[in-house]
Amino acid sequence: MPSIFRFRLPLLLLLGLLPLANCTWIEDTWLGENKKPLPGSRISVLAHDSKLKPDPQAAEQELRLPAPEANADWPQAGGYSTHALHHMMIGPALKKVWTASIGTGASDYRRLLAPPVIAGGRIFAMDVEARVSAYDQKNGNRLWRVDLTPDEEDGDDLMGGGLAVDGGRLFATTGFGHVVALDPANGKALWRTKQQTALRAAPTARAGRLFVITMDDQTIALDQANGKTLWTHTGINEGASVLGAASPAADDTLVIAPYSSGELVALRVENGTVLWSDSLAAGRRTDAVSGLSDIRGRPIIDRGRVFVIGHGDLMVAIDMRSGRRIWEAEIGGVQSPWIAGDYLYAVTNNAEVVCVEAKSGRIRWVTPLQRWKNAEKKKDPIVWAGPVLASDRLIVTSSSGMTLALSPYTGKPLGLAEMPDGITIAPIVANKELLFLSDEADLIAYR
Repeated sequence: MPSIFRFRLPLLLLLGLLPLANCTWIEDTWLGENKKPLPGSRISVLAHDSKLKPDPQAAEQELRLPAPEANADWPQAGGYSTHALHHMMIGPALKKVWTASIGTGASDYRRLLAPPVIAGGRIFAMDVEARVSAYDQKNGNRLWRVDLTPDEEDGDDLMGGGLAVDGGRLFATTGFGHVVALDPANGKALWRTKQQTALRAAPTARAGRLFVITMDDQTIALDQANGKTLWTHTGINEGASVLGAASPAADDTLVIAPYSSGELVALRVENGTVLWSDSLAAGRRTDAVSGLSDIRGRPIIDRGRVFVIGHGDLMVAIDMRSGRRIWEAEIGGVQSPWIAGDYLYAVTNNAEVVCVEAKSGRIRWVTPLQRWKNAEKKKDPIVWAGPVLASDRLIVTSSSGMTLALSPYTGKPLGLAEMPDGITIAPIVANKELLFLSDEADLIAYR
């Protein structure tokens, strides 16, 4: 076993001493605060039976994780182009240090989809009106703001896109179909290109290239220096899909492109040639919504393997070079999984957090979360986002305003924080700081 892997005893409260199914509030010790709860009704966060069951053989194995590592930047959606971050480091007693508004937040008609990024001590974020802003990570002061809405558009019906920083440039994709390169120092546009359809996902940057996926399932490789199209690949288009899109994963040789049809394609970085393809199309679910095959979670490239989860109740591990499936499991979700050492963590379609062996696909543990604000009538579904692993805390957020920390070793709860607003974009970590973006478009920094 490599020396960076070491066993860590989970710092947790026993589930018997922490009856979340009946409680209304848990002191916010995991974030380092000790305040009275916010006003309003309380929601149980562990309140339904799981449909997934742990594998007894997986439960017998000792769970080891990489030691937490500090990172200075979080420059792309998913952290880096491979979307493999393993175990991040945050402070032992976090406290809220500042908040800042990035502009216009979500509404009944538009969702806030673009996760923020961090590079060089600056936070970059984009609101639902395609306005990009830069903030000082130390104090949250806004440094500049630029509106990427074209003159001929009003943006009322468009949303999505995202950001990435690479090679001294800030790249933005928008729901208008534009890809824009900005100067991170002042927001000045360096170049701009227009694609045929909207761009819902953040771009992925790697080795002088920028990879974007359009709403009609095309992967386009652009030259970071000038925006020139280098190659394109057209996937199978699905007429109906889950709102949003997933950014491709990339290393120095391959780009892994996820499409709304459930198609997953490995493309060569230099010319877009297809090396292999797979499909996570839903074959077991029959109703109109749950039968969607969309790949909404970002694929992960890690140690010669590709890990991906689809909406159609299928998670797979694939050998990156041959395209051979190593394993598959009946686990579906729209959130990006998290890999740490030999384990995968994911939020499922059924509001569960699951820990899966990366080598075999066997389930280690399952923690069910609250699915509805009104559980009795099954009304007002709760959206859970994440997970993110930081300093032995597996963090998930929710549209109900609850942020929950679980033990990555057992799935048992460590603590609960009540946020002012719902949070449906997973938090990010840099400089031992935990940063949230609420649905109301507020950045919330804990340090």
